[in-house]
Amino acid sequence: MNKQQLTMMWDHLRQVHGMGIRVIEAIPADKIDANPIPNMRTPKQLVVHMYAMCFREIAEGVLRGKITELDEKPLVAGIKTHAELVQFAKDQWKAADRVISQITDTNLTNTVKTPWDFEAPGFVMLGIIQDEYLHHRGQLYAFVRALGKDVPMMWDFEHNAPEFQPKQATKA
Repeated sequence: MNKQQLTMMWDHLRQVHGMGIRVIEAIPADKIDANPIPNMRTPKQLVVHMYAMCFREIAEGVLRGKITELDEKPLVAGIKTHAELVQFAKDQWKAADRVISQITDTNLTNTVKTPWDFEAPGFVMLGIIQDEYLHHRGQLYAFVRALGKDVPMMWDFEHNAPEFQPKQATKA
């Protein structure tokens, strides 16, 4: 992967993130701390993990050459309302997006250390962002359904907020 390929991958994740925000918005406001599926995270815990660890921390780790295990508990405790949860996800995305814009071809090929007993090039870690986010977004869809709410069709990018819709192809 090079910077140009990263830009294309990240643009796709931008659209997927737009869908993720729509699913977070579908969580019933009084159920962000519920356990809709036994032995799994709450919706709030899952969103914090998806956005703080999977997006922001891994992106920052690629830039600095080392991913650290994020203590998510204080972040979860600081979120009290549904509106704060939605805003948290948006803010974490913006932070990750700023970091991704700084990643170079060298960052993509440099080895990144992890707290999970393995090292890999930066481009592999960025692939982990995509894998982890999509996996956890699927969990979030299941949570919202288990809480009795409808979810948007997972590829309905055209109905995302304007900043997360597909970019229009430019004509030569």
